[in-house]
This record gives sequence, C-alpha cells and structure tokens, in this order.
Amino acid sequence: MGSKNKLKRFNENETFANVFQPKREDLVDAVYNMKGNWNKDYFKNSNPLVLELGCGKGEYSVNLAKKYPNKNFIGIDIKGARFWRGAKTAIEENLPNVAFLRTQIELVDKAFAENEVDEIWITFPDPQIKYKRTKHRMTNSEFLKRYKKILKPDGVMNLKTDSEFMHGYTLGLLHGEGHEVLYANHNVYKQEGSPEEVTSIQTHYESIYLEQDKAITYIRFKIK
Repeated sequence: MGSKNKLKRFNENETFANVFQPKREDLVDAVYNMKGNWNKDYFKNSNPLVLELGCGKGEYSVNLAKKYPNKNFIGIDIKGARFWRGAKTAIEENLPNVAFLRTQIELVDKAFAENEVDEIWITFPDPQIKYKRTKHRMTNSEFLKRYKKILKPDGVMNLKTDSEFMHGYTLGLLHGEGHEVLYANHNVYKQEGSPEEVTSIQTHYESIYLEQDKAITYIRFKIK
C-alpha cells in the first residue's frame, strides 16, 4: 500500500464515528474514558460485548456484527490503515453494532474494564514461532491473564488459525495451566461439528489458505 493511500485512510479514520484511536498515554497514564463505558456511551445498549483481537481488515468483526445484530463487536488492531476497510464497510452498510479500536493488544486491559467483555476472538494471529518471540504470542500466559481481567466469569475465548504450531502451542498451554477447552478442531472444513460462525465467515487470507489446501484450526475455551 502506498504512503499516500495509507495517509488517506488514516485521515478518513479520523472522521469515522465508529473508530477510536486513543494515544498510548491515554491508556497507560490515565483511566481511558471509554473503559467500562463502551455499551453505555457508544452502543447505547446492554448487549453482549465481543472483541476481535488483531482484527486486520475487520472482516470477522463486520460479518459477526451482521450475523448477530443483538451483540456488540469491537475490532482491535494497531494498524489503522488495515481496519479502515472494516470501519468503512460498517458505515456503508449501516451496522451500528460494530466499532474499531486502534491500540496494541497488550493494552487491552487498559481499554476495557473488569468483567466488561463477554467473548474474545483471535483470528489468524502471527504465531511468533521463534522461541525468543514467545512473549508476543497472543495466547501466552501473560496475554491470557489480561484477557481474564476483562472477561466476565463465563466469558469465552476463540482462536482460529492456519498455524498448526499456534494451535498445538495453545492447546498444550491450556491443558497445562488447567483452563477449560470447550471445543477443538484440527481442520474445521473437513471435520464434522465445527461451529457455524467458524466456517461461514472467512477472511481474505483464509480464502487464500484454503486454495492452498491448508488446514484451518479452531479452539473455543474458558480461562480459569
């Protein structure tokens, strides 16, 4: 993507009512004004709140919002030029139940209050395969602790990935730490029983992976 195109998207994001772009200091050095208030101040209802972490172009957030109009969705990514597409689509298609937040995933517990979130999706994260990158894996122990802070007691996590490594690493960690694995599937399109929202919604890159006959895996779990 050219720098001019990126700049155009950044500028457009500034005008979108469904895009939130707090500065890092707004989250770290103070109590963020939206923390604990997403449903009250933005969505204006008390519907379940669902996050998509590392949302990319926002395809999953937007399509889940279409599928579940009685739930609220927030796609989170540090790359605003990417989720611009999802934010723009949500506006064009008049989807009031989806918003986007530009921030680092490690600050998620600064942007949301304790017990504020009902469900979290992690879709096709970078598996960070090298050992020295373990701390950046979005399902490592430290990240799970952050998610647990903001999830309601019955809150649910979803991991959908094309990485066998990420799938295996996460399953091993969940079992090792005593978390509750509700469902796991090593190939959601070829094994029966996959949840409908896992197979009916595909990202751009997922469709490419499927053309390459890569297995798409899925885990649904609760953090204990």
